[in-house]
Amino acid sequence: MKPRLRHDVIVRRLRRNGTSTVAALAEEVGASRRTVLRDISVLRDEGFVIHSEPGRGGGLQLDPQSLQTTTRLSVAEVFALLISVASMRAAGNLPFSDLADAGLAKIEKALPSDKVRDLRRFLDCLYVGQLSPQVDISDMGTMDPALLPAFETAFLQRQHLRFQYRDAKGSVTIRTVEPQAMLILPPLWYLVAWDPIRKDFRHFRMDRISRPEYVQDTTFRRRHVPFEDNVRPIQLSPF
Repeated sequence: MKPRLRHDVIVRRLRRNGTSTVAALAEEVGASRRTVLRDISVLRDEGFVIHSEPGRGGGLQLDPQSLQTTTRLSVAEVFALLISVASMRAAGNLPFSDLADAGLAKIEKALPSDKVRDLRRFLDCLYVGQLSPQVDISDMGTMDPALLPAFETAFLQRQHLRFQYRDAKGSVTIRTVEPQAMLILPPLWYLVAWDPIRKDFRHFRMDRISRPEYVQDTTFRRRHVPFEDNVRPIQLSPF
């Protein structure tokens, strides 16, 4: 179980039961006592008030008024929220835009400065426009949830991205590209990348991408993408 998931399970268990032992928590999350003690230390650093009561009948207890004071959202998770709001706004379907912007602003204030910096760099790669009525979307599928985590590393560290791509005719190829931008043309989303083999830009529909992974120890330079006139950088109030 990943650390973040363990932390969530521990907090829920303590909130639900009031008191628990290290051994019981270790059994629930499938980790050693030492790992759970380390997790407790991390949770305390994040602002959770967890009391330790020694002896028989004792254990760990979470203060019911305890709140997390630092965010544990990753850059990719915050980016997913931002681009979801952006895509709805671009499609003219964001009924509570003021509340959404206020919530995003609070998230920004809670983020560490290094995450804000990465998030802004991520947002610099995001563009929005309008889809041509001639584009066929009858075969539109769902996007692989592994895309954003892979994109985060590929875009921020400028590492090549490898993935399996299915074209409009159903042919599947393995592509290795330099990711340069993300383009939202509601309801379709595209990865805009430089293809080193073809020496040109290519637009890849994200719902046709699968098994994405960044290629370690490979870097590339940022390129100017020649977008159409109706495509513009994304505008998000909080950031």
